Amino acid sequence: MAKVMVVDDAAFMRMLLKTMLSEAGHEIVAEATNGLEAVKAYMTVRPDVVTMDITMPEMDGVATVKEIRKLDPQAKIIMCSAMGQKAMVVDAISSGAKDFVVKPFQKDRVLESLNNVLGS
Repeated sequence: MAKVMVVDDAAFMRMLLKTMLSEAGHEIVAEATNGLEAVKAYMTVRPDVVTMDITMPEMDGVATVKEIRKLDPQAKIIMCSAMGQKAMVVDAISSGAKDFVVKPFQKDRVLESLNNVLGS
């Protein structure tokens, strides 16, 4: 199973994702509450895949994707967005994110995205 880093400024969202992914057999190797923490943690733990919120303090998800992809062009990142952030999702995908899931999370969609990204 995959080593996953969960990045979201909302503790509830991190907990929700961690529970979904752990129950599916994935290992949560790190979590971060903003983009700056995420970049530092990525270089330390080298996860197989990252779930990344778009709207966060310090550094938003789109900027974080760009930074992580500079450090690791092969990074696999799934963006997580609320409804109504379509332009930001498009920007994130064009910046190197591999997929996106919409909040509120549907477990089947999260796991489908993870499997798709890991298979690519």
